[in-house]
Amino acid sequence: MPDTSPATSTALPALPALSAQAERLIELGVHEIAGLSAEEIRTFAAAAGDGDALLAVHPDRAPASALAPLLRRDGKPGFVVVDMPDVDEFTPCAPDLPDAPLYLVTGVDRGDHMGNWSPDEALPALAKEERTPLVLTEGIHWVLQQPEALERNRCFMTIGSRLRKADGSLDARTPAIWISNGTGRDGRERRNAPKVGWCWWNNRHTWLGFASTTGRRA
Repeated sequence: MPDTSPATSTALPALPALSAQAERLIELGVHEIAGLSAEEIRTFAAAAGDGDALLAVHPDRAPASALAPLLRRDGKPGFVVVDMPDVDEFTPCAPDLPDAPLYLVTGVDRGDHMGNWSPDEALPALAKEERTPLVLTEGIHWVLQQPEALERNRCFMTIGSRLRKADGSLDARTPAIWISNGTGRDGRERRNAPKVGWCWWNNRHTWLGFASTTGRRA
């Protein structure tokens, strides 16, 4: 069994106001990726109020492959690992996402206390906490808005996204967001860059928690 003792974690600041998050997405051109106008994003954020929530674009509108390069760390852009060309086929599995181009994700947590757990162990534990795992694009949105959410040795998996194979079974890979060491096929020039990659469903990693939410609403 994994160690269930709480991990020491650096407290993250509150998310930016939704109006500021909207401007950030517009600045990055996410509205254009999603086929939305800047005014549509601003209007949604204004109507949603000032609660502590993450503004997300539905993955059908803004896939992970388009969002990952917008991440930045130490001036270096984010990237998807070369052996994950099918990243956009990792679609929402467990959670029910709102049927809307824009929605809010509440109570986002990195899941540091589940470091050194496998996805297979973490998923039922999250359910007992009445939480659902983030999907990959939500994790990317979180780091776009709050870069501090990605720290060395405190990164996270987004097991709400899975790849369903042709025979109906689930691919054993599970997506995660962490920081490149610049080794192997990443390339030395990518050291310290934000990285979208994958881990096996039954493997444990001390430096990966399990990002989750208390709920979503349109």
